[in-house]
Amino acid sequence: MARGDVRIGVTLACDQCKRRNYQTQKSKRNNPERIAMRKYCRWCSSHTDHRETR
Repeated sequence: MARGDVRIGVTLACDQCKRRNYQTQKSKRNNPERIAMRKYCRWCSSHTDHRETR
């Protein structure tokens, strides 16, 4: 990534099974805190909350 880039890559992990299922990008400027999305987890076989991991 370029130096001073605003968008960074993040990994989303399921809150229930703790598996890291998704990779996405977010803007550090617009969302400085950790993001959370409701996404499908194929190991839980349902839609669960996925939060950003470090």
